[in-house]
Amino acid sequence: MVSLSRRGFLGAGAAASALTLAGCQTTTEGAAAAQPRQTADGRQVATTRVQPVSAVASRYGITTLDYSARQDGPHLMPAVGMSIIPPEFHRDVVPYSTPHRPGTIIIDNGARKLFLVLEGGHALRYGISVGREGFTWRGMGTIYRKAHWPGWTPTANMIRRDPALRRYAGGYPGGPSNPLGARALYLLTGGADRGYRIHGTPEWWLIGRYVSSGCIRMINHDVIDLYERVPNGTRVLTI
Repeated sequence: MVSLSRRGFLGAGAAASALTLAGCQTTTEGAAAAQPRQTADGRQVATTRVQPVSAVASRYGITTLDYSARQDGPHLMPAVGMSIIPPEFHRDVVPYSTPHRPGTIIIDNGARKLFLVLEGGHALRYGISVGREGFTWRGMGTIYRKAHWPGWTPTANMIRRDPALRRYAGGYPGGPSNPLGARALYLLTGGADRGYRIHGTPEWWLIGRYVSSGCIRMINHDVIDLYERVPNGTRVLTI
């Protein structure tokens, strides 16, 4: 059994207060297997189960998904309770029509989804969290740097908004509790680094919401998958 962090349960707020966290191995055997489990008193059990990937996904070498805990370099990456994240925010291959070439990343702020354009009129879709009102950004950027388990330093503006962050002014080392998660993709926009990132998050239960200060948050397992698929120089369009 995979134990899921109780931090996920506590941090999800009132909507998650009726959940109990447990875990099991990922299964993609069929829709019936993906139905939420419940305790005897009717509470949903959060598990690493995900909806089956689409039939077309196998064309692109995607057949199974695994969100269980695993060792990643020096850190143990916690399991993710995918059964409490709406299926529309699960990683999958979906039909996608765009004039942009394969390999382009398109971030749809309104849908809270990131699409990696594939050949043949499809894209690899990931659920994301995006900026709160006033913090979203739109336009074209380019990935210029990639990092494993990156460190994080709050900006001066973040510290002004939340003085408690001052204790991290010297930097927060990489690790499972770091706000940037397991991977970070750093963006140039307008020829400069303006602080925009695509990165993992320990707060996986917030995927699909408007919560960040402008960066794009992904489930750690998903950002690792994306990290391995895109090189520096990848174009990123936000809409």
